[in-house]
Amino acid sequence: MVSNWDERDGWIEADWDPAKEISLTLFLDGAEMATILCTPEKLNALVVGFLRSEGIIERLEDIVLMRVCEDEGVADVRLARPSKVPEKRILTSGCGVGVTFESGSSLVPIRSGYRSNPGQVISCMKQLLHSDGGRNTKGGLHLSALSDGESLLVVSRDVGRHNTLDKIFGECLFRGIETRDRMLLTTGRISSEMVAKAVKMGVPLAASINSPTDRAVRLAEEMGVAVVGYARAGKLTAYSHLERLRG
Repeated sequence: MVSNWDERDGWIEADWDPAKEISLTLFLDGAEMATILCTPEKLNALVVGFLRSEGIIERLEDIVLMRVCEDEGVADVRLARPSKVPEKRILTSGCGVGVTFESGSSLVPIRSGYRSNPGQVISCMKQLLHSDGGRNTKGGLHLSALSDGESLLVVSRDVGRHNTLDKIFGECLFRGIETRDRMLLTTGRISSEMVAKAVKMGVPLAASINSPTDRAVRLAEEMGVAVVGYARAGKLTAYSHLERLRG
């Protein structure tokens, strides 16, 4: 039970269905790689997407064995070709403080003629905000989606906004869905790590109902990504590569 207060009725007790959060420790070829704070949904996709976005794997065939156990909080991955766990870790600005091994120096700018328009972005964002079927009423969770500009191809939710993109990347690998020249939508703030993940996916447009950081905008300018913020209530703000929104 929780206690709600308002100025008319004072304190009232109510039921509470909290968002669940677990810690998942990832072992790569027997060596501990990272511990991810996450929502226990689509954990296989999260692990695969995380490894892909960090450049550890390129395709599903690079993995010969994967065991994910929610009860134990452990994911054990064995690769076809052994890979050494990167030593340098970067704490991200994600919820719960995430970790990445990507500094941005290995990113390759997106070369794409992709175009969209404000109407498409707003329409897709509305779909995202109504896509959860009421299950996100407990709050505390970020939603993200990959869109073709008309419909949502993959939707994910998690306590960490970075995790939602890894889940999308992983699910696309499992389902054979192309991520290049698509649109990413999220309810979380767009940070430089989010832009880096978009670049790894080949996504030239990332939109949020929130705002981006200054570092995210600088990286997006360099990498050819259009960053959109405050995409809600029929309005939006473009921070980089406006030409991609004049389709």
